Amino acid sequence: MLGQKKALEQSASSFIERLAHQLGITANARYIFGEPIERDGVTVIPVAKAAYGFGGGGGKKENEAGSGGGGGVWLNPLGYIEMKNGETRFCPIRDWLTRLPMIAATAPVILLTVWGITKLIRRKI
Repeated sequence: MLGQKKALEQSASSFIERLAHQLGITANARYIFGEPIERDGVTVIPVAKAAYGFGGGGGKKENEAGSGGGGGVWLNPLGYIEMKNGETRFCPIRDWLTRLPMIAATAPVILLTVWGITKLIRRKI
């Protein structure tokens, strides 16, 4: 019984380690965006933000035992670093489509606020 539990823990541990290793390989700005580029004395280095998530579990029922898990990585391009003539500057990338859900969520609140204000003004007149 104790041997089964230890084997299950080792199996889950090695699974999580393999998963973390694979995600670490793919969550690399070079892997997603490519190598830094140098042309005409200008070097451009891509910059990204990575976030990881993992989950797992295990259990047993009568004479059976099992475990499972999963994980994921999210990469967001932030911009690039430009190196030219001994100077370095960060140039952000602004993707307006990523802000669209926020705009869509706040639009009804703004419309209701404007509607409420106009209703109050009409009442006072």
